[in-house]
Amino acid sequence: MLVIYNAHLYTHELYQPVATAIAIDHGRILAVGNDDQILASFSTANIINADGRTVMPGLIDAHIHLEDFALGLRKIDCETDSLDECLQRVALRVITTPPGEWVLGHGWNQNNWDEGYGTASMLDEIAPNNPVYLTHKSLHCAWANSTALHLAGITPDTSDPVGGRISRLPDRQPDGILFESAMGVLEQALPEPNLEQVTEALRAAIPLLWKMGLTSVHDFDGMRCYSALQVLHQRHELNFRVHKAIHLEDLPGTVAAGLHSGSGDDFLQLGPLKMFSDGALGPHTAAMLAPYEDEPGSGGMLMLDAAAVFEHGRIAVENGIHLAIHAIGDRANREVLNGLAKLRDLEASRNAYGQSRLRHRIEHVQVVHPDELSRFNGLEVIASMQPIHATSDMHMADLCWGKRSAYAYAWRSLAANQAKLIFGSDAPVETPNPFLGLYAAVTRRRADGTPSPEGWYPDQRLSITEALQAYTTGPAYAAGMEDRLGKLLPGYLADLIIINDNPYTCSPEEFLLMHPSAVMVSGEWVFSELD
Repeated sequence: MLVIYNAHLYTHELYQPVATAIAIDHGRILAVGNDDQILASFSTANIINADGRTVMPGLIDAHIHLEDFALGLRKIDCETDSLDECLQRVALRVITTPPGEWVLGHGWNQNNWDEGYGTASMLDEIAPNNPVYLTHKSLHCAWANSTALHLAGITPDTSDPVGGRISRLPDRQPDGILFESAMGVLEQALPEPNLEQVTEALRAAIPLLWKMGLTSVHDFDGMRCYSALQVLHQRHELNFRVHKAIHLEDLPGTVAAGLHSGSGDDFLQLGPLKMFSDGALGPHTAAMLAPYEDEPGSGGMLMLDAAAVFEHGRIAVENGIHLAIHAIGDRANREVLNGLAKLRDLEASRNAYGQSRLRHRIEHVQVVHPDELSRFNGLEVIASMQPIHATSDMHMADLCWGKRSAYAYAWRSLAANQAKLIFGSDAPVETPNPFLGLYAAVTRRRADGTPSPEGWYPDQRLSITEALQAYTTGPAYAAGMEDRLGKLLPGYLADLIIINDNPYTCSPEEFLLMHPSAVMVSGEWVFSELD
């Protein structure tokens, strides 16, 4: 048993929002209350004086690519202010890489470079003896050198795959930039990490997430990541909660095995079916109702319309599997909502789930037409968003979407229409540090204070209470765990963090350096700087 007292404890429950002490045993919360109540009721030598620190539920990242994040810790950081700086970083890695071995990197964004996109020939010059493959910050396009293209069999005669595009020179020679599904053509040539390598990468990455205050995530990587997490779980080495999405190609096997959303236990459970309806803002592949301001001939790439959402989603719905559909552009969001509306009609006609609807969600919701705002609540569709995307992308959004950016990353507009918000990072696209996400959510500013003291479209800012709910109670609800996760209440799982500062009363700028001094998962300290 453990008792923590003399704390500013926030339960995230309306009927008992604050307390000063908590009692924990066997991974669950026994009681919360004031110091006198808890200390008198529970006798134990294991007592911690919090010295006025803040105690609150562990934070949940509602959208992360766990395997990509873990393996990406070994890649070149290509998020630079200039193309030349990116090339310099690649050149340094080439020096220490044996000839013939792949050089991998992530994070570049041509919108931040005066020159725009790089070319295969630029990489050829600094890496003549190594294949090079660098993924875009959005993970929706990539940059490769000629050696990598050759190993993948990409030639002037290679056709664009469905849902993708190979960028070319005037003579049809691939120029090194691959969009959407064309990335998959090259990635077939990449050396595949084996299960044990992924397992070890996850083992090394999870403690980094603990130190950021995360005790749970919703993961959107593939079945290899699921298998690696199962290995850690079987070895009793996970101690981290993962709500695990599946991909469309895994749906038949999941259904055949009789699995559904929620299958598993409180540490590792099956989540939603992930599908893609469009691309991303950076490479102009997000599907838009009207063309891009800076590319009038392009409206992006629609990969799933309403009919396709219904057709694929029907199989999932009939087998008790929630949907999580990637939609960034306003056209994509409209099509997905139309498809989900038809699926809600199907659910109602089947009446298979009583009063509890499947917890469908749209991932990213980066720009929506104002006509769609009320539909999220009406259809009970969760808006799964990443606050740090707003401050990272704001200049690019203004350039690409113009006045439509008034409804980009529109948290306040969605909340005002009673939509349920859940927040994540999309790591490794952005840092998984939730405190930076909180800062973005309440300020709409970058760390340097830009674009103004009021922030970018400040009417879309949230209160700290609303933002924290989107990192705690919201994701718990989306995972079907709202009866045991996301709050500090009797009977709930003992996942909590201790912070020296108080997020509810500090200035927003303090979030930029904020981190937990201790983190608990299931009643066990997984990280602590306490004396």
